[in-house]
Amino acid sequence: MPEEPHDRHRDEAGRRYPAHLDLREVRTLKDWPAAWWAHWYNLPPERWPLRVPEVTYDLDRKRRDERRLREWARAAVAVRRVTEAVPAGCWRLVAELPGGDLVGELRAHERSEDLRLGDDLGDERVLVLDGVVVAPQLRYLGIGRRLVQLLGEEMGRAGIRTARAVAELGGVDFLLRCGYHLETSRPSALRFDLPRHR
Repeated sequence: MPEEPHDRHRDEAGRRYPAHLDLREVRTLKDWPAAWWAHWYNLPPERWPLRVPEVTYDLDRKRRDERRLREWARAAVAVRRVTEAVPAGCWRLVAELPGGDLVGELRAHERSEDLRLGDDLGDERVLVLDGVVVAPQLRYLGIGRRLVQLLGEEMGRAGIRTARAVAELGGVDFLLRCGYHLETSRPSALRFDLPRHR
């Protein structure tokens, strides 16, 4: 029989952990459910106020199942570009699970920089990122980053060198981590509402 990967772990009393529990390493305080105060601590491990176990687990079945789904999805998700039924100049990339369930999507469109600047039409094509979305229960697994990486690969194949995006809040940090950089121009957020009829 192959060795159970967590069989060597013991609790504080030297007992084996129950076989039906999914053990995981405690790397940060937030990994340990008993550290309800972890949100207030940014201390290195040597300064943690309590001795923390090497491994932990979830007794809550819902939380355990969510964790299992996330671990499975991280390994199983596939990303691809969709070309059928997509208008010319529009880009659609999707992240799917093996059964075909859509769990993420990136959309973009092409525009001509020469047309925007009022010059003669040339060959410089630019992509404008319309948005990247990932199913809420599968966020922070790298799915969005994989979609953005695939976009870069597809841009290279199409001969497009530049992609632009406008983002706010967490979207800015996400795109910066994906290799985008801030431009010096500062676009303004504008809104138009039709007047209410009385």
